[in-house]
Amino acid sequence: MARESAGGDVGGVQSVQRAFEILEVMAAGNGSLALSEIATATGRPAPSIHRLIRTLVQLGYVRQDDSRRYALAPGLIRLGDGAAKQFGSWADPQLNALVDMIGETANMAILEGSQALYVAQVAGRHSMRMFTEVGRRVPLHSTGVGKALLAQLPEAEVAKILQMSGMRPATERTITDPDELARELAAGRARGYVSENGEQEMGVSCIAVPVLGLPVPTAISFSGPETRMTSDVARRAAAALQAAAGSFAKSSTERANAG
Repeated sequence: MARESAGGDVGGVQSVQRAFEILEVMAAGNGSLALSEIATATGRPAPSIHRLIRTLVQLGYVRQDDSRRYALAPGLIRLGDGAAKQFGSWADPQLNALVDMIGETANMAILEGSQALYVAQVAGRHSMRMFTEVGRRVPLHSTGVGKALLAQLPEAEVAKILQMSGMRPATERTITDPDELARELAAGRARGYVSENGEQEMGVSCIAVPVLGLPVPTAISFSGPETRMTSDVARRAAAALQAAAGSFAKSSTERANAG
């Protein structure tokens, strides 16, 4: 009986692993996929993939369209929103401390597919301040948090994401050349932070840093009007963000060890 129980546990773990492999393949596909395409991408036999997909459909995490292709379903949004809210609650005290130090709006975003997803924000202390709705998704190539997320990834993965998402210009300052963006990311890695000046929205500047050691690629940033984000403010903002990133990473490790 003990051997059967252990085998069942292993089988259960493998099923969970394979189910998440399917979901990740479908998310990367950015659309609907045929069963054969999912099987090829995961390297699993089509019959076993089909059994798992049927379960995911029943649970509301995958849907099948009229052409019998599969796509992610709204059930995942509920899970994602719940995780984002918990992530935001954990981040708020640190973001509040950052705002007290610098005065500008502090943000946290995570990598979701080929976009950055804002999961937490604390508004700045000025009457005129930047505001981004938590839950909003923004491009990676034209935002400070997006660049800080890309800077954490291998070059091949960055190239794949940019090819999938494109580099649409949001303003006349948006970087639309992959080589130019690669050089900026390299410079950001070297100095420990990235900047964005009117590339997503004219008149808005942003300083952002990666937060390493978290379960998903994460970045924190300050955003504010270009007129207030002077070189001195940017320098102080970068130092404050780097210190906070270290605290976030340490806190995440402690929570994981406690669990």
